[in-house]
Amino acid sequence: MRRRSLMIAVPAGLVTLAGCGDDKADSSKASDSPSPTAPATSAAPSPKIVDGPLPAITAGTEFDEKPTVAKGSGTPSKDLAVKTVVAGGGRTVAEGDYIQANYLGQIWDTAKVFDNSYDRKTPLVIQLAQGSIIDGWRYALTGKKLDSRVQFSVPPAWGYGEQGQSQAGIKGTDTLVFVVDLQGTFNATSSAKGTEVAQDDANLPKVGTNTDGKAPSVEIPKTDPPKKLVANYVIEGDGTEVGAQDSVLVQYKGVQWTGGKEFDSTYGRKALTSFSLQQVVKGWSQGLTGKKVGSRVLIVIPPDLGYGDTPPEGSGIAKGATLVFTVDILAKM
Repeated sequence: MRRRSLMIAVPAGLVTLAGCGDDKADSSKASDSPSPTAPATSAAPSPKIVDGPLPAITAGTEFDEKPTVAKGSGTPSKDLAVKTVVAGGGRTVAEGDYIQANYLGQIWDTAKVFDNSYDRKTPLVIQLAQGSIIDGWRYALTGKKLDSRVQFSVPPAWGYGEQGQSQAGIKGTDTLVFVVDLQGTFNATSSAKGTEVAQDDANLPKVGTNTDGKAPSVEIPKTDPPKKLVANYVIEGDGTEVGAQDSVLVQYKGVQWTGGKEFDSTYGRKALTSFSLQQVVKGWSQGLTGKKVGSRVLIVIPPDLGYGDTPPEGSGIAKGATLVFTVDILAKM
């Protein structure tokens, strides 16, 4: 699996699924290298945003091309210098959104590149929220439009502070320079995008196909549940396939086959969730592996691939329950 970004926080606690998932899962495999955590709280006040100075982009000047950025000249601003290099016309990014972006980060004084997603050929997906990412990103990118290229410099106060980031070779006095290409944004109103797939098996649940950000309906048939895992497209997206070791950003709703009672939902919490497929019950990991980003998937999980006789305490899930999920795969992380 690709190395995680050096500037993001380790994901927060996972949904109920992961808390009591397959105890053979090795969560250490979720990353090829440790991910330093962004400060959980910021001691610095909101920064003043100024136009510059910013070093020149000398090559790779088009949107989503890997940029080459010159060494910083003179003393960097002690404020947050932000410039929209390429103005996009897409949706406006809001604080709290998850963004999908390609980016490059380097040190002002030396032009040393300490991280970039272009070489990994996999955009970063991360939430613009305090504690998830360094504050300079939150302030610089909130209010920008998709399909924009944004360049900004981040003083230590809104970066890694006085402690720096030794893993990336960043000292506590370093100002950082970033170029970010904003590709996508996701929030609690996001849904699958793709082509509806016929649901013609009367022995399986039927899932709603609305894409308005509201929870889709799940109609359970009056039949016995299947004994084996079911993982069918409801809406088939056109994104890349999810690998067994990937992490994903999703909307989902879970109900029990017997009685159809809902026990968990991102829609109810009005908050997306992300997790590694190695940190959830087998039914989720097997059901989502190979499915395309942008899709809505019906997953029916028999007890032996779910919680069996040991459901999470307080979850409302009965022992030996067959579980039914509708899952919108919004992005790979």
